[in-house]
Amino acid sequence: MYRLLKQEGRAKRGEFTTVHGVIQTPVFMNVGTVAAIKGAVSTEDLEQIKTQVELSNTYHLHVRPGDALIKELGGLHKFMSWDKPILTDSGGFQVFSLASLRKIKEEGVYFNSHIDGRKIFMGPEESMQIQSNLASTIAMAFDECPSSKAERSYVQASVERTTRWLSRCQAEIARLNSLEDTINKNQMLFGINQGAVFADIRIEHAKRISEMNLDGYALGGLAVGESHEEMYYVLDETVPYLPVDKPTYLMGVGTPANILEAVERGVDFFDCVYPTRNGRHGHLYTNFGKINLFNAKYEKDEQPIEPGCQCPACRRYSRAYIRHLLKAKEMLGMRLCVLHNLYFYNTMMEEIRDALDKGEFAAYKKRKLAGMEQK
Repeated sequence: MYRLLKQEGRAKRGEFTTVHGVIQTPVFMNVGTVAAIKGAVSTEDLEQIKTQVELSNTYHLHVRPGDALIKELGGLHKFMSWDKPILTDSGGFQVFSLASLRKIKEEGVYFNSHIDGRKIFMGPEESMQIQSNLASTIAMAFDECPSSKAERSYVQASVERTTRWLSRCQAEIARLNSLEDTINKNQMLFGINQGAVFADIRIEHAKRISEMNLDGYALGGLAVGESHEEMYYVLDETVPYLPVDKPTYLMGVGTPANILEAVERGVDFFDCVYPTRNGRHGHLYTNFGKINLFNAKYEKDEQPIEPGCQCPACRRYSRAYIRHLLKAKEMLGMRLCVLHNLYFYNTMMEEIRDALDKGEFAAYKKRKLAGMEQK
């Protein structure tokens, strides 16, 4: 259940009530693909760095350790000891990223496991069954993510199939939620808008899926090779055709600047691997731009990563020490950098919500971008 609390232009400030708690939006979801955040980040850490939602991957958990095993162990929340909301993506993006290993047909997708090569079939019903076994808070519909460079005719046919798949997802999740042995009988379903960079296909698709009265709506197939300008154009054109009284989720995006631009365009759910991936390589987000701890100038730097930051890394350790850990390939170095970056993202979302509450988002966005663009 989504409650729109406030709007500033198209920017939305909301509350999304789920069976696992209330999500304050705009929100950044911390990506834990295989039920763990890469970089040795524990569930206790997630609580400390203001995480509201954890995101896990349907395909990866199906391949290993297996969704049937996770169901047997009481579902994903119990398995990873996390009691707040979890969103599972449907495996549709893996269909895109494992292009060399797949065959797409009307019934679903046939592909080979990236781990052991075994043949896997996944269609809308299978994706819903796996996500129901995982018992996540929010399940994503199974879709195809066409390349942003694909021909118009291919994209059109793909989007039509994604719509048919969405109807099948909706029917299947309703069936699964009614079963006696289903762990989360209140599992929600978000549909995914596709259409590459063709605004008219996106708009038509947005209209069609909006009529299906889903729990939320995502924009997929962006940040996969098109320019930032093309992505913002697609958001400008498409978001107005998605229901304002439901969450709008921009999948796999992005940099802090991308998030600020998308919030302004009416998006309120985000996820991205940037903070964790960059953190593992010593690239850190701060309010005065990005820093790379591998640079020699930090060798004797006794300051924290960002003075004033309250993350577990900045409260205790110096840039010099964390740089040493990274150079020595000590796991603690990666861990501290990932914690800082996720804390930065989650704190930024808190600031965005606060600015929207006060009706000062435009001024906040301008100030934040100016700070982060410093060199």
